Amino acid sequence: MADDFELDTEDLTRRMDGAINALRTEFASLRTGRASGSMLEPIQVDAYGQMTPINQLGTVNVPEPRMVTVNVWDKAMVNKVEKAIRESGLGINPQTNGTIIMLPIPELNEQRRKELTKVAAGYAEHARVAVRNLRRDGMDQIKKAKGDGLSEDDVKFWEAEVQDMTDKYIKLVDQTLEGKQAEIMQV
Repeated sequence: MADDFELDTEDLTRRMDGAINALRTEFASLRTGRASGSMLEPIQVDAYGQMTPINQLGTVNVPEPRMVTVNVWDKAMVNKVEKAIRESGLGINPQTNGTIIMLPIPELNEQRRKELTKVAAGYAEHARVAVRNLRRDGMDQIKKAKGDGLSEDDVKFWEAEVQDMTDKYIKLVDQTLEGKQAEIMQV
């Protein structure tokens, strides 16, 4: 029974990829001083009785480096979208012109840049913890198989496999963090 043990590395890889994708999504929501439509992705608007992403209520554009616009399709939703942006914690003051909401992106000062790098580091730490938890799940599967009679050589092989995978993803988290911190600190 234990001789045919095969750790589902595809599942572990898929779940670790999920942790990296979640990190990239969180990073995209951080303001870096440059306009980006992705900074509005986490914002949900109470529309039509349910929470709805902004990009499902209007067109998000970046017409210039320091401006994001949202062209709201339903005129009745303009005030709700504006309120959601204002209360999102992005620190942006929306300006409405008909159905178009303009979001001027202010220049980041040095103190705010340092705060954002700390926030990014916190996001990266959450991703590292998620990867380590997945490592633990893999190691638990191996221990269970060892209890079912998996040979010591196979145990060592699979543990090394899981550790290599974990190291690869932790390194990817660190590289992603370095890139984001460099982008934040760029003046």
